[in-house]
Amino acid sequence: MVTTKKLAKPRSALQGNGRPAESQALNELVTKMLVMLGENPRRNGLLKTPERVVKALRFMTQGYKQNLDHLLNEALFPLEYDEMVIVKDIDFFSLCEHHLLPFFGRCHVGYLPRNRVVGLSKIPRIVDMFSRRLQVQERLTVQIAEALQEKLNPEGVGVVMEARHLCMMMRGVEKQNTIAVTSSMLGAFRNQQQTREEFLKLIHRGGAGDSY
Repeated sequence: MVTTKKLAKPRSALQGNGRPAESQALNELVTKMLVMLGENPRRNGLLKTPERVVKALRFMTQGYKQNLDHLLNEALFPLEYDEMVIVKDIDFFSLCEHHLLPFFGRCHVGYLPRNRVVGLSKIPRIVDMFSRRLQVQERLTVQIAEALQEKLNPEGVGVVMEARHLCMMMRGVEKQNTIAVTSSMLGAFRNQQQTREEFLKLIHRGGAGDSY
């Protein structure tokens, strides 16, 4: 006779993101933090602050719960098109993993299709998925480029990100007008100077990007 033992569900299944037990624990942590910073969490203005902070952090890190394959579901189309596809001036925000302070700006994405394209609205969604995690700008840029390269298998991908970091603006060097620029060039965008220059020229030509 074979007996089976019912295994306990993992904690994530019992108390996953957004579940009452986990939310309560996070609320208590925020409350303790307020006390240790010298505040009174029972005063009127702070009564709902722990709950609001947890809700905001969940929203700003929802990228951890998103799956790239699910996001791209039924949005990859076979198409013979050999010209550059660019989606520029994609607004994004993220949280610096060093200080948990926001950085935000614009992302420009281009790729050279090989034999299929992706729905244009999916590119900003990919940017959002990776940016809504604890990040550094350099890694975020690479993740977006590599995701497109993996799923589309194009001739090449280019990603440029321009961002302002509150960890530089509010503290540290306190430089309010500094913009960090990062790029990731794969395939033809790395190997062919003409392709790379065309991409860089197009993303900075006209439109809202020039006024950032």
